[in-house]
Amino acid sequence: MAPRAVVVGPPGAGKTTIGRLLAQRLGVTFRDTDEDVERTSGRAISDIFTSDGEPAFRAMEEAAVEAALREHDGVLALGGGAVLSERTRERLAGHPVVFLSVGLAEGAKRVGLSTARPLLAGVNPRATFKALLDERMPIYRSVAAVEIETDHVEPDEVVAQVVAALSARSAASS
Repeated sequence: MAPRAVVVGPPGAGKTTIGRLLAQRLGVTFRDTDEDVERTSGRAISDIFTSDGEPAFRAMEEAAVEAALREHDGVLALGGGAVLSERTRERLAGHPVVFLSVGLAEGAKRVGLSTARPLLAGVNPRATFKALLDERMPIYRSVAAVEIETDHVEPDEVVAQVVAALSARSAASS
């Protein structure tokens, strides 16, 4: 069993929104590893960051991704930082990974740079978001089979682009 698509990208890229719409379009179920971590731990991600720290959250996230890749055959959305784990990147090899990219201005607008996102809390959330994008963009690209720009594109159009790209990829590998 393997996911039909694994959606990755930074905060604000639309992983959950696009993932749900893509699953609906493909007639499969949707799963989000952030929701898995919250369900398993019984706590919000921001609470895990505050009480246990980022390393503890990343360990939970890595375990959630491993389980989801093994158990789920629909559309899977990973948390924005899941690809920071080398083990997760290795596990993603061979999967149809869709990288939803978003620029700084659009991403900042979408996430609102609020404290609900623990990595963006602090003195200068916009600078933190920029640093996060700078660090992670090459990593997202390294695991992706497909990259879709989401800036100023309606969710339905992003889904159509994902479906077309996955179809082309599938046809090319057959």
